[in-house]
Amino acid sequence: LTPIGQTLLTRARSLLRDWDTLERVAQSLRQGWEPELKLVVDHAFPYQRLLAILGELQKACPNTQLQFTAAVLSGAEEAIVGGTADVVLTARVPPGFLGDWLLDMPFIVAAHRDHPLFELGRSVTADDLARHTQVVIRDTGVRRPRDEGWLGSTVRWTVGSMDAALAVLRAGLAYGWLPEHIVEPSLKDGTLQRIPLAFGAERKVPIYIVLTRPDSAGPAARTAVELFQRHVPAPPQSASH
Repeated sequence: LTPIGQTLLTRARSLLRDWDTLERVAQSLRQGWEPELKLVVDHAFPYQRLLAILGELQKACPNTQLQFTAAVLSGAEEAIVGGTADVVLTARVPPGFLGDWLLDMPFIVAAHRDHPLFELGRSVTADDLARHTQVVIRDTGVRRPRDEGWLGSTVRWTVGSMDAALAVLRAGLAYGWLPEHIVEPSLKDGTLQRIPLAFGAERKVPIYIVLTRPDSAGPAARTAVELFQRHVPAPPQSASH
């Protein structure tokens, strides 16, 4: 081919690829696949598991555009009530909606190994915690934001993400409640330690999955629900005697 012919061939191949993609998108839409899927996930859900689910979802519906948002506290509930998402993972199901329980996410309270709380030489009480700085995650909801997890500390640092809260803990600037799977690596390397509370050393947050419009949900939304349910580990079998 001449240089001009080579340029035209390259351009033609590009146009044919675009046309093929357009045909696949049109076929998916004819079959009922949503052009867009909005997913809101509570910040406590394990990130690695989430990525695995999103990877499978991408393969199942490659022509559906995915919008993913992480939510804290009431932010997930607002996405359900406001209808701004198709599938929501939330710690609370608002009145008037139905959700399937997925798992209970354990949270633990921890601090840097050199934190003054560990110098008490005894079990730590709520009054002890109130005298020290606590880090909390900012509620992404705006209608009725909550202070869930705040233990009444005189000084409170509010951050925008789990990673920021973990960094504050590792720097020895505060104590805080975080999901166990996020704290675990820092516990293993010895940077952080569990605070030995006299009562309530661990709490569990339930995670539910909600189809915000179940009657009109498309195959992509239902596939997302199926994948989340499939990736949740089965509860341990009780030992037989």
